[in-house]
Amino acid sequence: MTLQQEIVGNAMQMAVVNLHPGQTVYCEAGKFLFKTTNVTMETRLSGPSGNDGRQQNGSGGMGGMLRQAMGTAMQVGQRVLAGESLAFQYFTAQGGQGTVGFAGVLPGEMRALELDGTRAWFAEKDAFVAAESSVEFGIAFQGGRTGMSGGEGFVLEKFTGQGTVIIAGAGNFIDLNPADFGGRIEVDTGCVVAFEEGIQYGVQRVGGLNRQGIMNAVFGGEGLSLATLEGNGRVILQSLTIESLANALKKAQGGDKQGPTGGLFSTHAG
Repeated sequence: MTLQQEIVGNAMQMAVVNLHPGQTVYCEAGKFLFKTTNVTMETRLSGPSGNDGRQQNGSGGMGGMLRQAMGTAMQVGQRVLAGESLAFQYFTAQGGQGTVGFAGVLPGEMRALELDGTRAWFAEKDAFVAAESSVEFGIAFQGGRTGMSGGEGFVLEKFTGQGTVIIAGAGNFIDLNPADFGGRIEVDTGCVVAFEEGIQYGVQRVGGLNRQGIMNAVFGGEGLSLATLEGNGRVILQSLTIESLANALKKAQGGDKQGPTGGLFSTHAG
C-alpha cells in the first residue's frame, strides 16, 4: 500500500503522512511532530524485519525468541556504533484513517524516495526521518581508507525493500546523475545526502603533495579530501553542511576559532 504523504513548508520542511486503517509508519526517535488521536504510538528497539513492522510473537518457541533477541541486540549495537538513535517509534492508524507529522533536525529540505525492491538507497547519518513498515532500515559501514577519510561517509544508512522512505538534509537539495557529467562527480564530503545502489562512493585527496595541493587543503576550506560519486544513478546533494552551519554559529557568537585558513586547520570537531 503506497504511503500517502505531503512535504510542506520552506526553510524547515515537514512531512504530513496520511495512514489507512491498520497501516504503519515508523520514524527515528526525535523526528515525530504530531498525530491524530486514533493513531497509536509504540517505541521499540528493533527495526522492521520484512513483516510490516510486526514482531513474531514467540515464533519458534524459546529458540525463536532467542534469535529475535539476538537480532535486536545486533541492530541496536550497529546503531550505537553509528551514533544513531537507539529506538524507533511506530505509528499505526486504528479504526479509520489517521495523520502523523514528522520533521528533520536542521533547516532544510525533505525528500520522499520510492523503493521498488530492485535498488537500495544509501543516505548520510541522521538523514532518515520516517518510512513505511515495509522498508527495512540498516547500517552500512564504508570500509578502511574510504570511511576514515570521508567523515560523514564512514557510516551510511541503508534502505531496502519496497515502499516510501522520507529523508531530510540541510539547505536546498539538488539531484544529479554522475552519468550526465562524464560518469564521475567530486563534492564536499558533507554535501552528500543520499544515492542509489550502483553508485560507487569514494574519497580522494584534494590535489597532490605540492604547492597547489597544500594551498587547496589549507586555504580552500575543504580539508584534505573530496567525496567521489561514480556510475549511473540518482544522487542527492545538499547546499548546507553541518560543519559550515556550526562554524557560522560560532562566528555569530564570537567564538569562531577556525581563522582565515578553513579546512585543514579548522578546530571544528564534528
